[in-house]
Amino acid sequence: MISNEKTIRVLNDLIQTNHDRIAGYEKAISEAGEMDMDIKAIFGKMIQESRQNNIELSNEVAALGGEPATSSTIGGKIYRIWMDVKTSLSSSDRLAILDSCEYGEDVAVEAYEDALQSDADMTVALLNLITRQKAGIQLAHNQVRSYRDANAVIR
Repeated sequence: MISNEKTIRVLNDLIQTNHDRIAGYEKAISEAGEMDMDIKAIFGKMIQESRQNNIELSNEVAALGGEPATSSTIGGKIYRIWMDVKTSLSSSDRLAILDSCEYGEDVAVEAYEDALQSDADMTVALLNLITRQKAGIQLAHNQVRSYRDANAVIR
């Protein structure tokens, strides 16, 4: 059971990271302007991705005999406060929102890398699940960065 406890802890960290992504993108959607329908749609897709990630991760935690996490991380709450301050200072500027979202994606990618490098006892199937989810988050990160870079040029 000890090895399960470590694996459950790693998986719950990823669940919390996905909760952070959901809350961060919900905040980004609320901060985006009426003309920002393109990024709102992308952010909505990323919210759905994190919800699906959490379903898969929660199923794995339950299969290991654990209780899936239901809240965000402390870092995620700090990230949302930082986003509030940054966007309020820049009047909900599209570039500031995208910059904040890229930061959030950096944190999410790092959490998945940490999970893959942990010494938790994980099956090949579980490692494949985490690797697949990380690839999706990396793709989202690259998409947000591309939008951010394109908007930086427009200024």
